[in-house]
Amino acid sequence: MSLSARPLDLDIEGRNWPFRDHSRLVASGGMDWHVQELGDENAPVALLVHGAGASSHSHRGLMPLLARNHRVIAIDLPGHGFTRGARSADLTLPGMARALSGLLSTLKLNPAIAIGHSAGVAVLLEMALSQSFPPGRIAGLNGALEPIRGNALLSPLAKLLFANPLTSRFVSFQARMVDMAGHLLRATGSRIDDQGRDCYALLLRQPAHVSGALGMMANWHLEPLIARLGEISVPVTLIAAADDPMVPDRVSRQAAQRIPGCGLEILPYGGHLFHEVAPDQVFALIANSPSAQPAKRSVA
Repeated sequence: MSLSARPLDLDIEGRNWPFRDHSRLVASGGMDWHVQELGDENAPVALLVHGAGASSHSHRGLMPLLARNHRVIAIDLPGHGFTRGARSADLTLPGMARALSGLLSTLKLNPAIAIGHSAGVAVLLEMALSQSFPPGRIAGLNGALEPIRGNALLSPLAKLLFANPLTSRFVSFQARMVDMAGHLLRATGSRIDDQGRDCYALLLRQPAHVSGALGMMANWHLEPLIARLGEISVPVTLIAAADDPMVPDRVSRQAAQRIPGCGLEILPYGGHLFHEVAPDQVFALIANSPSAQPAKRSVA
């Protein structure tokens, strides 16, 4: 079934969105995808994929840095942000991978690098396994390759919440009454800028986005992906923060041992949203990491 809440409108809720002038809607797979594009259209493509409950704004710090030498494509996943028309099947891990592969086919793009954050890392690895798109390499930021610790939404409770059409409206109503965004951001262990906080607050006030995030969490099954990590042939680098309270760095360490030739970088601080806290440092690691060779070191 399709998600029924009114979708966010770029001309209303999105009028002050980061890089709004670079936004457009692209029809693919029965959805209208929110796509942002920066940089030279003839440069190698860098695809940016956010995590559960976020949107393309999560990469606002990385986008201009990557745009120096890339054609940057940042998207809102099905059910998230300003992408509209998602069905329940599009919110599963295989469904998201198929849908995003279809969007890349529509855009006629073959990313030289694909960068994912949190659950977005799982989407990219699933795409690589399906061989539906062949990126030059993948960079994963605090990859959520196991259920997020202590988050009840990533348990069977999420299925019950998603099944109740009133849940998303209740959550968004509560977000208007209390600082729900502030509470959730504190749980990430990251101190991000005011623009980022405002974006998360706006998203939490929108039933359509809340419904999409709940649906993704309710349908998130990572076991088949984890069992096949050893089959990944695309060069991968995983970057994690040692102080991430949501996805411990051991998750990236364990995944790096399973993925052939995987590079691993550990930052000492920054929390779950470290790419929003220190985009310059994360950009440098992505740009300089020898993804095709094993590398395990800590960054002081």
